[in-house]
Amino acid sequence: MVGKKRITRRDFFKGAVAAAVAAPYVVRSSALGLEESVAPSERVTLGMIGVGDHGVGRNLKMFLPQPDAQVLAVCDVDAKLRENAKKMVEAQYADAMSKGSYKGCDAYNDFREVIARKDIDAIMNSTPDHWHVIPCVMAAKAGKDTMSEKPLTLTVLEGRILADTVKKYNRISQVASENRSIPVYHRMCELVRNGRIGQLKKIYVKLPKGRWLRQASMEFGPPPKDLDYDMWLGQAPEAPYCEARCHWNFRWVLDYSGGMLTDWGAHIIDLAQWGNSTEHTGPVEVEGKGVFPIEGIYNSATEFDINYKYANGVELNVSSSEPGLRFEGTDGWIENSGWTAPLKAEPESVLTSEIGPNETHLYTCPGGEQRNFLDCVKSRKPCYAPFEIGHRTITIAHIGHIAMILGRKLKWDPDKELFVNDPGANLLLSRHMRPPWTL
Repeated sequence: MVGKKRITRRDFFKGAVAAAVAAPYVVRSSALGLEESVAPSERVTLGMIGVGDHGVGRNLKMFLPQPDAQVLAVCDVDAKLRENAKKMVEAQYADAMSKGSYKGCDAYNDFREVIARKDIDAIMNSTPDHWHVIPCVMAAKAGKDTMSEKPLTLTVLEGRILADTVKKYNRISQVASENRSIPVYHRMCELVRNGRIGQLKKIYVKLPKGRWLRQASMEFGPPPKDLDYDMWLGQAPEAPYCEARCHWNFRWVLDYSGGMLTDWGAHIIDLAQWGNSTEHTGPVEVEGKGVFPIEGIYNSATEFDINYKYANGVELNVSSSEPGLRFEGTDGWIENSGWTAPLKAEPESVLTSEIGPNETHLYTCPGGEQRNFLDCVKSRKPCYAPFEIGHRTITIAHIGHIAMILGRKLKWDPDKELFVNDPGANLLLSRHMRPPWTL
C-alpha cells in the first residue's frame, strides 16, 4: 500500500534548512576563511554519521552554515551518499580550501573511525533507527557529545543504557526533535503547563496511519557494490538484501524501526509529555490494539489505538489517523490538527493569554535543535531534548507496541522501567543483537 501524497515534516523544513569534561577541540577560525567572525575557542568540530535523506536534507544543511561549527568527517555505508555529503561539505568550505587553510572533509564507511578521531568534539547520528544507540554509546565513552535522530531507540533497555552512559561520562546529548523549537507547539505546551485549560485530564495524540512507501524493488539479490550491506544490517537479524529494505523504507520493518508509532510518535508523544510535565517519567498503565498487515518484508502496524494512564490521573490516547494533538482540561481545551497547524482553543481567550514573568516558561531555542546542541556543547548546559527525555518519550511508543502484540492491559513501573508482575512482557523490553555487536 502506497499512501497518498502528503506534506511531510521533511517537506515543511526543506525551505528552512538554509536559513565540561573536555573542552571542544579548537580549530582556528581561519580554517573556514572566517578570521574575524568567530573566536577559535568557540568552534565545535563535528563528525556526521549517516548522510542519507534526513542526515543531509536536515542535519548537514543546518550545521554547515553555523559559523561556530566545522564538519571534519562524514560517514555512511553507502559510498554514493558519503561522497555526495563530502562534496557538500567541501563546497561550503571552498574558499578556505582554496587558501589551503582547510584540508578537506574525510569520508568513512565505518563510524568507529570517526569516533576514534581526537580532533572531533561531537557526533551527529542520522543513521536508520536500529543504528541510533550503539554509535552514540561508543561516542559518549570516547568523550564525544552526541546528537541523534529520532526515534532514539528500538527497545526500552537500549534507551536506559544510552541515557545512563551519557550521564556517566558527563556528555551533552540532544535528540533531533525540532518540535520544541516550533512556536506553535511551544506555545501550546506552555499554555497547558500554566493552567490555562484548568487541570489537565486527557491528551489525544494523533499520528499518521498506513505506510508512506517509496518505490523500490522487492526482488532479493546481491547488494550493490557501493553498499556495505552487512554493516547496514549491523546488530539486526541476518536478512537477504532487497532495495525495499534499506534507506527510507526501513521504517516499516520491525527489525529496524516501529512504523508510524515510533516515526511520528517520537515527535508528538514528546509534546504530550512536555505538556503533561512528565518528561522524566511515564504512564503506569497501557492497553491497546493494532493492525499489523504483512506486505512482503513490511510488518509494522498501520493502524493503532492505545490508551495510557499516568499516576497523576491524566489519560493519554495515541491513535492513527492524521497528525494532531489535543489537551483537555477541567476548564477547556487546546488543539491543532495537522503538522504545525494553527492552534484552536475553548475558550478562545486561551489563545491570547499572556504568560507572566513568574509563570512557567518552557525551555526552547528558536534557532532549532542543531543550534541548541552547539550552544550546549560550549556552555555544558543540558539541551532542550537530552537523551533521558528522548528515551522516556519513545518508551511510551515501545510499551504501547508491546501491549498491542500481547493483547492485554499492562501495568508499567516508570521508575524501574519494568512491567509489573509480567515476565513475558518484560522479555520484550530488549532484543537479541547479531554478533559481534553488543551493548
